[in-house]
Amino acid sequence: MRTNIYIYIAVMAIVTYLIRMLPLTLIRKKITNKFIRDFLYYVPYATLAAMTFPAILYSTSNVWAATAGFLAALVLAYRGKSLLTVAGSACVVVFILELILH
Repeated sequence: MRTNIYIYIAVMAIVTYLIRMLPLTLIRKKITNKFIRDFLYYVPYATLAAMTFPAILYSTSNVWAATAGFLAALVLAYRGKSLLTVAGSACVVVFILELILH
């Protein structure tokens, strides 16, 4: 049985549009509930972390090298280093550990 891909694309477009449009039309007043405001504030950060963390661990052939690179990036980011320094240092740590562990 052959299905029409344009039906799938149309349904996906409608669902995506409704998800973005409904909050704008249904909620007209400012949200005053502190819990909901805090929840909505942290949703993008939690989503980004949930998508990025598994990709970090499985991006290399060795999970231990990926974990060490992640920890190096975490420490440097916590100390306020620049994005280029954090990313470059994490890559160097993973590269060296991949050479050693292979």
